[in-house]
Amino acid sequence: MALRNLLARKKLRDSRPAAHITWASRSMSHSVQRTREFLSQRLWAWPIIALVLLLAVGWAVRGAIERTMNANLRSQLETLRDVEVAMLRTWLTAQENNALSVACDEEIRRLTLSLLETTSQQETDRQTVVRQLTRSLRPEMNAHDYQNYFIADRETILASSRAEGIGLKPPAEFDAYYARVFDGQTTVTRPFKSLLTHVAADGQRRAGVPMMFVLAPLVDEQLQTVAVLGLQIRPEQEFTRILQLGRLGQSGETYAFDAAGLMLSNSRFNHDLVLQGLLPEGSESILNLLVRDPGGNLTAGFRPQIVRSQLPPTRMVAAAVADGTGVDVAGYRDYRGVSVVGAWTWLPAYSFGVTTEINFDEAFRPLTILQRTFGGLLVLLATSSVAIFVFTVMMARLQQQAREATIEARQLGQYKLEEKLGAGAMGVVYRGRHAMLRRPTAIKLLNVDKVTDASINLFEREVQITSHLCHPNTIAIYDYGRTPEGVFYYAMEYLDGIDLQQLVDQYGPQPAGRVIYILKQICGSLYEAHCSGLVHRDIKPANVMINHRGGEGDVVKVLDFGLVKAREGDLRDANTDSLAGTPLYMPPEAIQLPSSVDACSDLYAVGAIGYFLLTGQPVFAATELSELLQLHISTPPQPPSERLGKPVPTELEHALCSCLEKNRAKRPQTARELAKLLDACPAAATWSTDQADTWWSKHQRGQQAQPRTSTADSQPDETVLLG
Repeated sequence: MALRNLLARKKLRDSRPAAHITWASRSMSHSVQRTREFLSQRLWAWPIIALVLLLAVGWAVRGAIERTMNANLRSQLETLRDVEVAMLRTWLTAQENNALSVACDEEIRRLTLSLLETTSQQETDRQTVVRQLTRSLRPEMNAHDYQNYFIADRETILASSRAEGIGLKPPAEFDAYYARVFDGQTTVTRPFKSLLTHVAADGQRRAGVPMMFVLAPLVDEQLQTVAVLGLQIRPEQEFTRILQLGRLGQSGETYAFDAAGLMLSNSRFNHDLVLQGLLPEGSESILNLLVRDPGGNLTAGFRPQIVRSQLPPTRMVAAAVADGTGVDVAGYRDYRGVSVVGAWTWLPAYSFGVTTEINFDEAFRPLTILQRTFGGLLVLLATSSVAIFVFTVMMARLQQQAREATIEARQLGQYKLEEKLGAGAMGVVYRGRHAMLRRPTAIKLLNVDKVTDASINLFEREVQITSHLCHPNTIAIYDYGRTPEGVFYYAMEYLDGIDLQQLVDQYGPQPAGRVIYILKQICGSLYEAHCSGLVHRDIKPANVMINHRGGEGDVVKVLDFGLVKAREGDLRDANTDSLAGTPLYMPPEAIQLPSSVDACSDLYAVGAIGYFLLTGQPVFAATELSELLQLHISTPPQPPSERLGKPVPTELEHALCSCLEKNRAKRPQTARELAKLLDACPAAATWSTDQADTWWSKHQRGQQAQPRTSTADSQPDETVLLG
């Protein structure tokens, strides 16, 4: 049938044969017994749990420490930057005040105005004025360590302590500074290379020596700026020295730079820069090094493929020129390509910026040490976890092999295993005999490859619940145990009949009297379970067997209490909120609200079994599981008489249809009430023990040739348990 084909596709049965073990299990039983407790406690999991916890704690601690270090480092960098800038501003302001004081001297102003009035034809007079200016400025220059001076109008240098400079045009770099001075402001230029020769720091006279000028306005009687007074400063004497004070650790430095990224002070790593080819031998980094991002670590051997002037500025230079003030503790490459952290600011009044930086590795060295410590602990713990896990797996395999060997030996305690009767998703069933009693017994073993805490709990729960039930129509449990090798089993009465699924498949629809006879016995078994507060949840034809026992035929045995639910909310129940049961026989409430199933839910399935026995077909047929479930929820069943196309005893049809009501309040409320409805049917008298004996006498030989398992796994493929 289409629906059976649908369910066949859902089979989960494990058809693999038991492995053949060529050595005896007894030789290892003692070692397995010693390790079984270790395995059962899952001690191997603790190192893994500790590893996970250590990872989580380490990650959290690392994050907290990193955030704290970031905040502290940010504060430290900003503080050092601000201190350096404040010191630099103080020095710049002092230079401006000194120059302004000199420019306001009456003698200097008088000589400057005289110089402006002297024409080019009056060269002798001009030289005289220049000499007078030089004599007048000498004391102030000596007092403040100024090297040279010049006085210039907007176009030309009019006077200077260097005669060769008179008559030259001021360099283009001075244009912005000149504009501020002629607006009445005093300012200090950034360092730049001299046009004239000067004595350098190494004592050699040459052009291109770094120098700075403090510029002050010279005013006339109307206080209008008419000329510029420039006093020369050697950058390495104060400017660079101030910046060199801002050094953190072994790699920290503070330096100045202009908008083009030209370094305006000396680098701490001047010697290394020479070795790396960034500076000519014997030169300084001031005004000779572009602060550009090389794209890789030059100190580690990286070399860019383009010339330095075409490299982009470092992130710090770009941010300073664009945004002014900032700090970065995430890390960026400096002019050496080394990852650094830093803080910077731009001084627009002087057209240069100042930054303080330190290597990222040194700044975060405590965090690196912490990471390495945690890493070492993690490696140690991971190694231990792997070793323990491997040992556990080896022991588990030995234990599984011992279980398989035990089964292969066909001896479970007092029980001798004979033939294999069947296998299901969770267990295997053998026919066996008790060593002393010699009676036939069905022995169910938990699959050796399915031994887990969950499967053991479910296995134990099934046998414990079933063993509490003593109704003659409920399968009887004889024994339960576990071998030293860890094989879980229970023994139950051996049934050599057939289940109702086989009955219909082999012999077709059953007469109404026999259907009533079978259903009344099912009701008897369920009534005891319901009175004990248990709901079966998986009543279906495959879980009900009829047998010839004690000289009587059609003796019913209800099987498979593995999905039973305690109606009083027993915490031991598993999956009470899951979709559990067999879709063909599942009541609407089990689909819509699985936790609400009760005794009436089992009676719905009893009605569906009766329908199947009477018509030979399930209540609903569908090609998709979702469609089948929806039919149970919303579609009234077709009466059996319509399905068969012939009359059916009215009372029986009414009883079955009342069981199949969507509203459980309209169903019989107890199994005994349903049994009374069935007993009141006139057709109940048409089947008796004599008819049953006759049927079994006719079919007994065929049934004995194909004994059936009396297990919960007889038809595992039709049962679903969806969490």
